[in-house]
Amino acid sequence: MNLINKKVTHKHFGMGSIVKHNDTIIEIHFASENKKFVFPDVFGKHLKLHDKSDANSLDEIIQKKENERKKEEWKKEEERKLQRKNQELRLEHNKLMKNHKLHSESQMVFWCDSEEQKSSLSEWKVFAGEVKSGNNKGNPNKPIRLHQNSAVLLTAVDSSEKDRRILGVYMVNEDFIGKLCEDGYIPAHSKYKLLLTEQESEQMYFWKYYANEKSPHKMTWKTGKYRYFENSLMAQILLDIVALKDNSKDRELAQQFFEHFCKMNQLTEQDLPKPNGALMRI
Repeated sequence: MNLINKKVTHKHFGMGSIVKHNDTIIEIHFASENKKFVFPDVFGKHLKLHDKSDANSLDEIIQKKENERKKEEWKKEEERKLQRKNQELRLEHNKLMKNHKLHSESQMVFWCDSEEQKSSLSEWKVFAGEVKSGNNKGNPNKPIRLHQNSAVLLTAVDSSEKDRRILGVYMVNEDFIGKLCEDGYIPAHSKYKLLLTEQESEQMYFWKYYANEKSPHKMTWKTGKYRYFENSLMAQILLDIVALKDNSKDRELAQQFFEHFCKMNQLTEQDLPKPNGALMRI
């Protein structure tokens, strides 16, 4: 908008003529001197254009700038709210980390369908599913027992439930706390994650280790994508995976995984019982 030579009246300096202006500064020649002002902020309360058409156009510019200012203020306020929320979550996270007490069944076994078999082992995360009923119906499940000491066992069924195979296993992400999980996804630790080969998987049957408490001789999953189980059972499984690994590099990682898991769950290899799942009781 070109305002050069346009006539104006200032509240204190009287009539004048615009001699220069850009997006931020306007210079006006009054009777005795030139004055510079912030553009377009000076208009409205202190300065008025004589030409009504120019004044209307300028009002639109001022309104647009005001809207942009309000939008920027709103954006900054939203950023401040987000920062406050993140700070509150971090404080809660640190509190839960500090006060965490080990649960004896804080391990998860997950049932992977055909599609999840690929995604879970490539992306190294699983989705805990959605709440099926109640006030939170449709919201992601919160895996509340999972903590830094937890591992997720990935399994699949080809035909019969008794042949449920172990596909892989991972410790949860270093900072993961199930109680604070909002999206239902359970990500893996940056280091401790093990993939079993097809041949290894065929030697690792879940029901060799696990038994339903109420029906210890039956191998039934019933419903749901996952269930929790004992820390010591997960340690048994990890120990057997170590024995399976032929590749020295894989075996070393499996051994480190096992030792890390036992440390996090206050377990020792000597205290682990022999596998006694439903398959062992037939």
